[in-house]
Amino acid sequence: MTQSADTLQLDRFNRTVALKDGSVLHLRPIMPNDEDHLMSFFLRLSGRTIYLRYHHVLTNLSREEAHQYAAIDYDNTFAVVGIQGEGAEESIIGVGRYWRLPQPDKAEIAFIVEDPHQRKGIGTHLLELLAAAAREHSIGIFEAEVLPENTDMIDVLQDSGFKQLDKITESHGWRGVYSIAQTPLVEQKTAEREKVASIASIRKFMFPRSIAVLGASNKPGIGNALVKDLIKNEYNGIIYPVNPKDEVVSSIKAYPSVLDIPGQVDLAIVAVAAERIQPLIEECGRKGVNSLVIITAGFSEMGGEGVEREKKLLKTAGAYGMRIIGPNCLGIQNTNPNINMNASFAPIYPLHGRTAFGSQSGALGGAIISYAIQINLGLSNFVSIGNGADVTGNELLQYWAEDPDTDLILLYLESFGNPRKFARIARETTLKKPVVIVKSGRSAVGARAAASHTGALASDDTATTALIKQTGMLRCNTLEELFDTALLLSNQPVPRGNRVAILTNGGGAGIMAADALAARGFQLPILSEKALSTLKSFLPPKSSYMNPIDTTAAVSPDQYRQALNVILQEDIDALIIIYIPPMEFMIELMRGVIREVAPSFRAKGIPVLANFLGLESRLVVGSKEEGYVPTYVFPESTAHALAKSYEYNERLKRPIGNIPSFQNIDKAGAEKVIQAALARTDKHPVWLDTGEIVKLFSAYGIKFAQSGVASTAQQAVKMADNIGYPVALKLFSSTISHKTDVGGVILNLGSAAEVKKAYVQIEQNLEKLSRRAEMQGVTVQKMLTGGVELIVGVTEDKFFGPLIMFGLGGVYTELFKDVDFRIHPLTDYDAHEMLASFKAHKILDGWRGAPPSDTAAIEDVLLRISAMIEDIPEIRELDLNPLIAMPVGEGCMVADARISVSPISV
Repeated sequence: MTQSADTLQLDRFNRTVALKDGSVLHLRPIMPNDEDHLMSFFLRLSGRTIYLRYHHVLTNLSREEAHQYAAIDYDNTFAVVGIQGEGAEESIIGVGRYWRLPQPDKAEIAFIVEDPHQRKGIGTHLLELLAAAAREHSIGIFEAEVLPENTDMIDVLQDSGFKQLDKITESHGWRGVYSIAQTPLVEQKTAEREKVASIASIRKFMFPRSIAVLGASNKPGIGNALVKDLIKNEYNGIIYPVNPKDEVVSSIKAYPSVLDIPGQVDLAIVAVAAERIQPLIEECGRKGVNSLVIITAGFSEMGGEGVEREKKLLKTAGAYGMRIIGPNCLGIQNTNPNINMNASFAPIYPLHGRTAFGSQSGALGGAIISYAIQINLGLSNFVSIGNGADVTGNELLQYWAEDPDTDLILLYLESFGNPRKFARIARETTLKKPVVIVKSGRSAVGARAAASHTGALASDDTATTALIKQTGMLRCNTLEELFDTALLLSNQPVPRGNRVAILTNGGGAGIMAADALAARGFQLPILSEKALSTLKSFLPPKSSYMNPIDTTAAVSPDQYRQALNVILQEDIDALIIIYIPPMEFMIELMRGVIREVAPSFRAKGIPVLANFLGLESRLVVGSKEEGYVPTYVFPESTAHALAKSYEYNERLKRPIGNIPSFQNIDKAGAEKVIQAALARTDKHPVWLDTGEIVKLFSAYGIKFAQSGVASTAQQAVKMADNIGYPVALKLFSSTISHKTDVGGVILNLGSAAEVKKAYVQIEQNLEKLSRRAEMQGVTVQKMLTGGVELIVGVTEDKFFGPLIMFGLGGVYTELFKDVDFRIHPLTDYDAHEMLASFKAHKILDGWRGAPPSDTAAIEDVLLRISAMIEDIPEIRELDLNPLIAMPVGEGCMVADARISVSPISV
């Protein structure tokens, strides 16, 4: 590539990166017209920085030298720059460069960052982008020669995650040699840096020392509400209303422009018409604003012009290092008493608490906050991300996972942004704090059109369900269920087991709760003889002492107190109290009883839930200091909340899992198979033939039943003689997916005559369907006796990437649909869990005298398939059906498979 390199080709090296301080920076390849920027950049560098980078070789930069630095070939020499500002204000604040050494797979690197911007992580981002470019140009090793006192650059190299191949330290210099392969350690280091940057970014939104409101007004409307809400909720910072006409807004001095504000502006809330917003964002950038909350609608949510407007908005914000929440959002709130910030136009400010709520829907925001207040659920933060053009749910999760003010995270989402990244972050977060989610858009419009069993069985909600299952988040179907769950998780301990006691004064209500609990896998143990005897000594005569314990309506508050103290001594994991007030004055008495006894249960780690049946409002029982007892309107709600809380307890027991690295894989050989298949035709996708599938599986250590392809009956007989009887004949066709449906599978053939007859039979079956021309021959395969027929499959989701399926296989796959899905890549624990997740999983333990299946071998196949699709993204659909699981110690064998591949660009 010459210096007239195609700009479109270089665009893939344009990126906006998040820095350690929470700001962002735009990186791009250096261009020939950057001469002036380079000279200006050099003039701003301190003598110390120049010395550390250039030693004594260069002390000033001439026009000719600037021209040489900017004019590169983008192959043997490549350079990237960090850009700040736009248009006339654009400037370079960092430069990274590599140049190829005489050994063509090696390159020397160096980078330099302007003094005020050092130690923000810019050098690391320059290194990562240079490495990406180098790998594309067949360079696999970077070398760097650095002065020993240039510890910042040495740290960047050593903390990159790249494998150090050599290190030489001498009095006059330090030299490091690194492999720049994209290893798991490199990915881990990148993720850690992203996390630090995300937390810093969100913290700037949550704790601004000053807020400018662009669009502030004295007229009724959003601009007026934003200022008033900040004042009303006693925001602990400086408020700067911005209005070009009004001198005062809500008794506070206003400014014509953000540029006229005398002090620093940390956060700008923007509520002006979409068509007027761009120049105001540019002014915020020139002012040095850190963060933007853009309330205004009229962007990507409306399509067309709005999409382009949003892109321009993001470009400008990135150029000046600003982060954006929104546009098209309600705003953000932080109830921390040290800030008390209502940077939204929601008329209601939540109670202070330890639950964070993130919502993609701004319209729901006000209702969510109002309902939280009604049920006494305090919030630490509320964030409406709107279009999520910049800040996404991923970053909020990372912030809240580490936020000392937050114990519980609630999410209402319509999409996941980058699902693979979201899954990784959510998996880490749920190990620290519960994450409860309502995901809208789950209804299935219909099964996807697919040629494989796997594709046909993957519904619209399959990927979302798999992601939530793998990450340990708690999914609720409705916002009411979400708040029911949040009430319990935020106020009571997580149950350690599934043994529940129910105390009720209404038999019907107790039975309803018991049924709902049993349906969710809970047990209602019979109380001990001692407990039963004690209860009978003081409860009303017609009471029932089984579990549920029905005291009848004649019970007094004092008797309820005694009963609770008896239950406290039993071996239970949770308690549900159901009370139907016979008279209104009894409500307050019962609240007192529960408030008195509940702390003793909490001390033993036993959560308590209350149900005041027949009352519309949620009653608050307890206090912030001693812990609230969540109250519910209906018995079934208590069962749902308890089930989600117990689900989180199970999540905490679940291992994180690891993605194994297989040593006996021939990736290069597998890639040759795929490329040869793609070269056969220009029509895509291409279905691999049996021989190609066998080679591919062999490269990944997956066993395929002995087989071969025959194009005539005579060839089939000869092949069967070589394989050994009995054999199966299966139609070989690149266009017919379900062979059984067209009479294309004949099993248990024990002689040459039977093989010949079967071949003719398959021909005749297709002739009757007028599909004989689609027959390319048959696959002759050794019959496998015994074992369990399973299915393993892969299909591509346009948002989530590959989905891996496992379940009951054979001819009844689509009839029973007894399968489970996971998002790629699989961890070893994902594979283990999948074996227990389909309904007929007990068949693997040995059913009606059959020997147990080799489950270790099944898990191994799942993990090897995951490794295969990681290495070979050309695979679009895959079915192993059936995969025969043999008895323990005998492994697994693929009896039939279909694989379709397409070029990555298609």
